[in-house]
Amino acid sequence: MYSHNLNPVLIDLGFIAVRWYSLAYIFGIILGWWLGKKILNHISKNINHKFDIKDFDDLITYIIISLILGGRLGYVIFYNLEYYVSNLFDIIKIWEGGMSFHGALIGIILGTYLFSKKKNIPVFVLLDVIACASPIGIFLGRLANFINGELIGKATTVSWSVIFPFIDMVPRHPSQLYEAFLEGLVLFLILNLVIFNKKYIMGTCSYLFLIFYGIFRIIAELFREPDIQIGYLFDLFSMGTILSFLMILAGLFIKKILIKKNEN
Repeated sequence: MYSHNLNPVLIDLGFIAVRWYSLAYIFGIILGWWLGKKILNHISKNINHKFDIKDFDDLITYIIISLILGGRLGYVIFYNLEYYVSNLFDIIKIWEGGMSFHGALIGIILGTYLFSKKKNIPVFVLLDVIACASPIGIFLGRLANFINGELIGKATTVSWSVIFPFIDMVPRHPSQLYEAFLEGLVLFLILNLVIFNKKYIMGTCSYLFLIFYGIFRIIAELFREPDIQIGYLFDLFSMGTILSFLMILAGLFIKKILIKKNEN
């Protein structure tokens, strides 16, 4: 059993505080950008399309904007709509917390689609690259969630349980670390083994990301407390579970479309 005593703030200079969560976003984007360029260089040799690697630098700007807008609006709509309808100004207070992974995902997909049309690049090439690089940011983000003591797990008696004294004295599953492992490390290995395989087919990593992230998130939700303002929908499913199930369906749908396209 571990008693959580980690400080969410790495450095406090008085006029500005450097938080672990902010660093997770920054390093997630930087490492994702680095890996993304490596992957793009690799797959350009296997598909019939020439890329200007500088375009990927421009894509990062689209991704950052789409991630922030989608993540915030997703949280507002999926997790706390009633509150924000009555407090519209609070929607822009991102510094107070409140981002949705599923909202960020939708935002990034839309932003990438618009970018691909502008640059005349196959959208699934870009989405595959993003899918393979994203687990880095997810991994760091979940570690930051643990440091912040947020998105806590359910009560448990397992020997590796964690107590968050600023919440209560109940031993809980470190569900943030479960998610870091599944949605970060395991998903990263699966997708990068696929994209660096000689038999890689464009679009594969996009639908595999949706399917496997959805599965891993649903597993993690079994050990995670539901959002307090929502609880369980239909007294059974958390919002994260429902959205992740829709991700799986979307992944299977895209897989079916791509298989038919390749057969033709």
